[in-house]
Amino acid sequence: MKKSILIVLVLITVTSQAQVKKWTLKECVAHALENNISVKQSLLDLELTDIENLQAVGNFMPQVSMGANVSENTGLGFNPLTNNAQTTTFLSASGRVSVGYTLFDGLRNFKELQRAKISKMAAQFRLTKMEDDISLFVANNYLQVILNKANLKVLTSQNTITQDQLKRTQELVDAGVLPEGDILEIRANDASERQAIVNAENAVQVSLISLAQLLLIKDYQNFDIEDEGYDIVDEGIAKKNVYEVIEKAKENRAEIKIAEQNVALAEKDVQIAKSAYYPTLSAFFGYDTRFSNSASFIQDVDPNNPIIIKEIGVVEDTGQSVIGEFPNTITRKVGADPFIDQLSQNDGISYGLSLNIPILNGFSVKSNVKRNQINLERSKNQLEQAQLDLESTVYQAYVDARGALKSYEAAESALESQELAYNYAKERYDVGFTNAFEFSQSKVKFDNAQIELNRAKYDYIFKLKVLELYFGIPAMELKF
Repeated sequence: MKKSILIVLVLITVTSQAQVKKWTLKECVAHALENNISVKQSLLDLELTDIENLQAVGNFMPQVSMGANVSENTGLGFNPLTNNAQTTTFLSASGRVSVGYTLFDGLRNFKELQRAKISKMAAQFRLTKMEDDISLFVANNYLQVILNKANLKVLTSQNTITQDQLKRTQELVDAGVLPEGDILEIRANDASERQAIVNAENAVQVSLISLAQLLLIKDYQNFDIEDEGYDIVDEGIAKKNVYEVIEKAKENRAEIKIAEQNVALAEKDVQIAKSAYYPTLSAFFGYDTRFSNSASFIQDVDPNNPIIIKEIGVVEDTGQSVIGEFPNTITRKVGADPFIDQLSQNDGISYGLSLNIPILNGFSVKSNVKRNQINLERSKNQLEQAQLDLESTVYQAYVDARGALKSYEAAESALESQELAYNYAKERYDVGFTNAFEFSQSKVKFDNAQIELNRAKYDYIFKLKVLELYFGIPAMELKF
């Protein structure tokens, strides 16, 4: 029963450990680009340029609007159909459809559409730069974890050797071959190594947590990376001429592309501002109609009452009397025409052209043009500064990569020398020709040489990746 329980626990432990995913660098970079907040913000900026482009396209479309008005009037008012004053309650309605189209506005619409396209390209380059920066940041943190793990392996491996040496030394001390001081020296060295191992383990955990936080991964305990197979891959980029790398960077780097697009945007802003100097010609068309449910009122002769004849006066020229007839009348209500009939009877159209010629506007157009021209000069200066900054940055990255390569080569030579010295000291110590202190010092130097080689290796790998990025290799295609 106990054996069965033990087997189950072992299987559960092995299974849980097997389920811990080890992230590769490409997976980390891809995850960061998908989830990073700054990248999401840049994607939103890119979506805004699509809206800007849609609006610029919409400026070429005619402006169409419809309107309607419904009102009910009670009391004395004017009938909209008869234009007579009457006391009544009536419902009236009117509707209008209007279409307007700009025929000419100084080509402003065309320039705004061109500006929208340039703005989209600038946003795309900003997104590219953001992705490159984040990719390098992730790569740097990733390599830091690998470096800490490599150092931990060195310290653990060397402490294993120290443990073996401690056992052998204890046997020699017990046999009286070596003095008691030697075992004390080895024990002190073992304690120092154990402390260094604890610090190295903490460094690994801290760097893993930092990388997980960068990737927005909350499960720190189960987060780990693949730390094998990351060797130096150099296809000659570090050995290229620095000016070749600089020219390649100017052709490909997003910093320059962004500055160039900003200049193009500023040029379009100047052209758009100047378009306000030109007249604006528009065409318009309108259709309107109306309806009222109010009845009209007419007067008829009352057949039940006789005609009243009354002398009004005498015309001076002829001396004849003028007789007026004022029959007794009745007022008769006539119903309103049907709705459809009124719409056709009361409709109308209007069309024409509208020309607006700017003459004096308080220098607002001139001021706007001058303001945009100044912005254009500023954008050109920023482009020149971006080129100078990139040249300086690439040159520094080139020097750093070359220096890191030399440091790595020197660390390799130092490790070879320290390894020979350590093996020699170990042989002498084993036969009693040297004491434990001298042997420990030789071992410490050998350990430090291994750690320094790890540092130089991953420092060179990162700086090589930076140089490759400036050379035009996309971040997702960097070789590790």
